[in-house]
Amino acid sequence: MLGAIAGDIIGSPWEATGDKRHDFPLFGKHSKFTDDTVMTVAVAHALLDHRDYAEMMREYGRRYPFAGYGMQFSYWLRDPAKGPYNSHGNGGAMRSSPVGYVARSIDDALAEAARSAAPTHNHPEGIKGAQATALAVFLARAGADKAEIRREITTRLHYDLARTLAQIRPGYRADVSAQGSVPESIIAFLEADSFEAAIRNAVSLGGDTDTMACIAGAIAEAHFGGVPEPIATEVENRLPAEFLQVVERFTERYGVNS
Repeated sequence: MLGAIAGDIIGSPWEATGDKRHDFPLFGKHSKFTDDTVMTVAVAHALLDHRDYAEMMREYGRRYPFAGYGMQFSYWLRDPAKGPYNSHGNGGAMRSSPVGYVARSIDDALAEAARSAAPTHNHPEGIKGAQATALAVFLARAGADKAEIRREITTRLHYDLARTLAQIRPGYRADVSAQGSVPESIIAFLEADSFEAAIRNAVSLGGDTDTMACIAGAIAEAHFGGVPEPIATEVENRLPAEFLQVVERFTERYGVNS
């Protein structure tokens, strides 16, 4: 879970800059958590306490109203009567990584990820993005190698994961749709040889950097067995106490790769 948050914070200063560097500084004065972190914590809290996803997301969203939400999601947060709005954006994918830790099977991961996305991102592509993130985390946590992760996501969700970052990067532009950012985020992980490399790969595409690094970081944490201590410390120093409490509770209950 901390891997997703780390990706969000590290990627946050580079969103919408179009910068495709790989050697950027990991942290700076503009490195901060965004809506990706707020909603990931909300989903984790809902799973921990068996709470309704929509209710929990609204609670956190109202406490942190300036985290960079999209317009439609902001409307949804403020109106408790508002239902899902058929979004195919990557908002469901950015928050679904905790599902991969709680799930006990592939089918469970897919079904629960769909439930976590459905309050807002109920378009088939929005659902699929959430499922891809949760499934990749579940598989990585279960010890699947990269070839198996690639194969399962390609077979079950029909994402094209045969491309390379070198092929994607030159013409890639910021894309907040699930179908235009989640596969690329997974590829950023697949080409990485470390947690940090996965984050750098995602940011170097020059797209929706905080969300793409959030997704890549979530999978990388599960695959590599955690977040390196220097990065974890920087991340924790940028989080409010209530977020840290949820992270601690979630880690104690579900571990990292156990």
